[in-house]
Amino acid sequence: MNLDIYNQIRDRILFLEYQSGQILNEKVLADEFGVSRTPLREVLYRLEWEQLVRILPRSGTMVTEIEFHKMMNVFQVRLEVEALAGRLAAELILPNHLESMEQLERDCEALIDQRNLKGLAMIDFALRGILYDAGNNPVLRDISNQLYNLTFRIWFVIMGRGDWTEEVLALANEIRAIRSILARRNPIEAGEARKSLLLRHVERIKRKFLEVPA
Repeated sequence: MNLDIYNQIRDRILFLEYQSGQILNEKVLADEFGVSRTPLREVLYRLEWEQLVRILPRSGTMVTEIEFHKMMNVFQVRLEVEALAGRLAAELILPNHLESMEQLERDCEALIDQRNLKGLAMIDFALRGILYDAGNNPVLRDISNQLYNLTFRIWFVIMGRGDWTEEVLALANEIRAIRSILARRNPIEAGEARKSLLLRHVERIKRKFLEVPA
């Protein structure tokens, strides 16, 4: 599979450049990337397996809808996956991981005065990268990333709709809290913290997603 094409199309979906329900034209994409339809279809089949698109016979490839109840089901699974990730990270965390998290916290706080949705998302990506690098379990990382990608778009919608300062401080506080706990190297505490922090994130999404605009 062509990873460059995969990454570009996946990111366009995640960052809502391709809207939910949008039909993607294979020929247009193949021409854009300068490839035949075969390598492009390999990418689309992979994205369909990840439930980010749905291939419709004779119609094209549709970006999947953001379904609130389905996302809540995915979050339910993510709570347990992230708890395990926290436990593993606490067992294996290194000083350079903690230093990287400290820098991330500063980078996050610097965004308070500049509304950069993608920049905030990239900090969250980086935090996850540090945790899964520390945990050193590539199978868990791959499972977690797939689940994360399924729920990412609903958070990105909320970012654009909600209070920017609240979103930035929520992530900065999460980084600070998990760094402090990981530094104590207590796997049980770290697992519960990851679960608790994600649950708080889910509750914020629920509240904002279900708000009726004035």
